[in-house]
Amino acid sequence: MTKHIFVTGGVVSSLGKGLTCASIGMLLESRGLRVRMQKLDPYLNILPGILSPFQHGEVYVLDDGSETDLDLGHYERFTSDRLTRNSSWTTGLLYQEMGEKERAGEYNGVTIQVIPHVTSIIKEKIANLDSDDVDVVITEIGGTVGDMESLPHMEAIRQFANDIGKQNCLFVHLTLIPYLKAARELKTKPTQHSVGRLLSIGIQPDMIVCRTEQPIPAEERAKIALFCNVPADCVVEERDADFSIYEVPMALHANKMDETIVSLLGLKAAEPNLTAWREMLERMHHPEQEVTIAVVGRYADHKDAYKSVYEALDHAGGANRTQVRIRRIDSENVTRQETRQILENVDGIIVPGGFGERSLDGTVEAVQIAREKGIPFFGVALGIQSAMIEFGRNVVGLNDANSTEYDRTCENPVFCLLKDDKDPEDGVRRGSRKVNLAAGSKAAQIYGTEQIEERHRHRYEFDFQYKAKFEEAGAVLSGEAETGSHLEVMELPGHPWFVAVSFHPEFKSQPTKAHPLFADFVAAAVRHRG
Repeated sequence: MTKHIFVTGGVVSSLGKGLTCASIGMLLESRGLRVRMQKLDPYLNILPGILSPFQHGEVYVLDDGSETDLDLGHYERFTSDRLTRNSSWTTGLLYQEMGEKERAGEYNGVTIQVIPHVTSIIKEKIANLDSDDVDVVITEIGGTVGDMESLPHMEAIRQFANDIGKQNCLFVHLTLIPYLKAARELKTKPTQHSVGRLLSIGIQPDMIVCRTEQPIPAEERAKIALFCNVPADCVVEERDADFSIYEVPMALHANKMDETIVSLLGLKAAEPNLTAWREMLERMHHPEQEVTIAVVGRYADHKDAYKSVYEALDHAGGANRTQVRIRRIDSENVTRQETRQILENVDGIIVPGGFGERSLDGTVEAVQIAREKGIPFFGVALGIQSAMIEFGRNVVGLNDANSTEYDRTCENPVFCLLKDDKDPEDGVRRGSRKVNLAAGSKAAQIYGTEQIEERHRHRYEFDFQYKAKFEEAGAVLSGEAETGSHLEVMELPGHPWFVAVSFHPEFKSQPTKAHPLFADFVAAAVRHRG
C-alpha cells in the first residue's frame, strides 16, 4: 500500500517547506524507495502562469505543459519524479472543477459545502497519486497553520489519515525556532503554539522539523518533544545552510530523519546511497576557479523570478568545479554607462525568459555587447528573440527588425505570434517538445545527439521568411521543431560561445546532472576568463 507524508508549516511563511519536502524525497529515493511529490496551494488563483514574478517568483513548467509553483522545481531537481498536472492544485482550480461537476449534475442538487465536498475533492487529488509503483507520496500543504485559507486542506488530510489508517500516514510539521541575540536564547514557544493550532484542528504531528540559525541543544529538543507530544528523536534540527540548499538533505540525514520516517511508516528500505550527492557537494565546496555571469532580465531584482536559471548555473558550476558569481542586471538599466561597463567585463551573459513589452532595448543591447566583445552568450526563450532582433538590426541590415510582441506595425517582424502548433492554448506553446538539431552544429555537439526534448513556454516564434537572409549573414539556425514548423536554436559559429534557444533548458537541470547547455556555457566562461 502507498504510504503518505504530509508536510505543513507553522509560525511564519517562507520557512522552506518545498525544500524540506524535496529533501525528504531525495533521501527516501536514496534508500531505493519510489517517491511521488505534490503541492496543494490554498490561494484562489486558477492560472499560476499569470501570477506576477515579482510577487510569486518564477512559473515552473512541467513536461505536460502545466504551469506551477516554483517549489515543484525543487521536487524535480532533488528527485527523479517527473511531475504532472496532478502534482499541483490550487484552491481556485479545485473550486473550478467543483463548479464543472455541479453543472454536469454530479452533485445531484445537494448543497455544496466545505465539509464534505471541498475536503472530499482534496482527498481525491491526494489519492490520485497512489499507484502500485509508488511507495511514498509526499504532499506539501501551502500556507501556514492557522491561515483561514488552508483550513479545508488541514481538515482533508486529517480525514485522509483516518481513511487509510494512521499507520500508513505521517504528519511532518516545519516550524521556526527563533534565536534572540540579546538573551542568547533559542525560543521554543512559537513552535509550541504552532503545534497547538494543529492539535486544535485534530492533527498530531509525528515529526517536528525545526528551522533554526543555531544548533538546538538536547535539553531544548527534549522540551519541544515534551510539550508537543512527540518522541525526542522525532524533533529534527534543520539549520540554515551555510553554503548551498543542496546541503539540506545531508543535514536531515545526519539527524536520522530518513531512518525515522522509514521506521514510523514500516517501510522496507535499503541503506541510503548518497555517494553521487556527496560528490556533487564536494565539487561545489572546492571550486578550482570562479567566473562572473550577468543575468540580464526584466525581473532581475527579484531573486526567485529566475530561480531555475540560477540553480542551473550552480549545477553547471559544480560540474566544472567553478564558483559561479551572478550579477543581476535589470534590463531597463543596460543603457546606462556603468551597466555597460559591468557587462563588458563579465565572463558570460544570459538573457532569460520573460513576457510583456518592457525592457526589450536593454536585452538587445546586452546581446550586442556579448556578440561584439566576444563574451559567451546564452539566450533562453525571450533571449532568442533578443538575439535574432539584434542580429537582424546590426548584421543582416534590417534596421527596424523587431517582434510583434513589441511593435505590431514594424516592417520587419522577424518574430511573430505562433502560426502553427498542435495545441496553441491561449496562444502559448507549453510543455515538452522534440527538437531536431543540425548535424555538426554546436548544439548537437553539446547534447551529443541530433534529437532532444525540452520544455517550452512562449508565444512568439521566428518568421521563416527571413531564414535565408539570416543564414547569408552568418547565423546558423541549428535547431527546428520535429515538425519543421518553427525555429528552436540559433548560434553564431565565429563567436567563442553564442547559443540562443526558444525553450527552457533550466527546468531539466539537476545538481548531480547539470544541463549540457549550462555546463558548456560555464566552461566557455572559464575559457573567456583565462
